[in-house]
Amino acid sequence: MPANVADVLEPEVPALTAELLAAIGREVPEYRRPLEGSFGRGVRIGVNEALRQFLELIRDPDVDRESGRGVYSGLGRGELRHGRSLDALLSAYRVGARVAWRRFAAAGTKADLAQPVINLLAESIFAYIDEISAASAAGYAAEQSAREGARERERRHLLALLVTDSPDPAELEALSAGAGWAVPATVAALASDRAELGRIARHLPIECVASSVGGVGCIAVPDPDGPGRRALLKQALAGCPGALGPTVPVDRFAASWREAAAAYGALKPEGLVLSEEHLFAMLLAENRPRLRRIASRRLAALQSLTPKARARMIETLAASLAGGGEVAAIAAELHLHPQTVRYRLRRLSELLGEQLDDPAARLELHAALGAGVLAPASAETP
Repeated sequence: MPANVADVLEPEVPALTAELLAAIGREVPEYRRPLEGSFGRGVRIGVNEALRQFLELIRDPDVDRESGRGVYSGLGRGELRHGRSLDALLSAYRVGARVAWRRFAAAGTKADLAQPVINLLAESIFAYIDEISAASAAGYAAEQSAREGARERERRHLLALLVTDSPDPAELEALSAGAGWAVPATVAALASDRAELGRIARHLPIECVASSVGGVGCIAVPDPDGPGRRALLKQALAGCPGALGPTVPVDRFAASWREAAAAYGALKPEGLVLSEEHLFAMLLAENRPRLRRIASRRLAALQSLTPKARARMIETLAASLAGGGEVAAIAAELHLHPQTVRYRLRRLSELLGEQLDDPAARLELHAALGAGVLAPASAETP
């Protein structure tokens, strides 16, 4: 564009500034208020900078534009800080472009600018508005990202406090406010794969707070017994392992977390499991070393067998304990002939003796076998 076009447009700037401010206040509801304080300064700075920089670009297309971009990036940040969406600012830019084009076109016609130059002026105005809109959008996004990063840090601190016993109420209130977390009446801990934590959290409501605790993904789930909550958790896990602890008041979240983490480690679940529904399995898993000692003592007589024979006896013993010793039930479970089952039961009776009739011994054996604990293997004899 010819540089002298700026000389034609510059005298219009004072009146155009007043017209722009009036039009923005009239047509953009969010700006329909007195131009006072920081709000008024921001709008005036935006209008003045837009017109000043546009004329500078006409005179010198290579002029440094970083300061101008900084102004519009700052306006974008300010919109988020004042709780507004970016729509109001972009609407103001569009209003400004329309008003500026109308006045500049009239000035160009009056100055007998050639029609191709006036057409190029229109194109330049709207391309310029696109650029400053992009700068404001980038500023808005940067502020949003910074806020989200700060909130995530606050939420990590909040979760670190929740997993401690008897958290300080004042500290809990302060961290909850900083993290934007409304303290719920009840909460439960969800233990999950740390590597999948980010993906899982993105599919959960904003009130679910997620972080890593002891190498395991930890999510605080408010109102875990609410309608649709379990289905939502299953959907977020998408088949990944996850264990939900019991529902507790917020100040007892640590207890729910211990149960969830224990269930996650002991059960190696496929999808979502509830720790409350697997307490016995968790008990067995937590006491596996003791159960292994019980198995060694109770099944010592089986050490004289070959490994294959010992495995058959243990298999039959487990089925017998589970099925109450009924031959037909054991045969159906193991897919064996009843006569084979009777032989094995007689052999077990010979090896284990009175243990099979002792309720305490049967309970110990059942627990040891239920936990997957076997007697130590010995070298197979020829």
